[in-house]
Amino acid sequence: MNLTHILHGLERCAAKGDEASAAARLGFLEWAFCGGDPTPQAARRALASPAVEQAASDAARAFVGYLRQAAQPLSAPARRGRRRVLH
Repeated sequence: MNLTHILHGLERCAAKGDEASAAARLGFLEWAFCGGDPTPQAARRALASPAVEQAASDAARAFVGYLRQAAQPLSAPARRGRRRVLH
């Protein structure tokens, strides 16, 4: 299912609060696993879609929030202490 179909379904969802967040999470998982490209670059491309800018329902706006989180690059874990020399 593509981004537009997922957003259209979430727009019809009248859920509020935690229920809207749960619906958005399911929509995001569907986007991530069925879209074939769950990368930060794909999330950035999805955020550029006009359908994302028009998100109005609570569930659709929560879905856009998940996309924004997914668009952030992962940071490398910080090293602690001194680097050990292996012999």
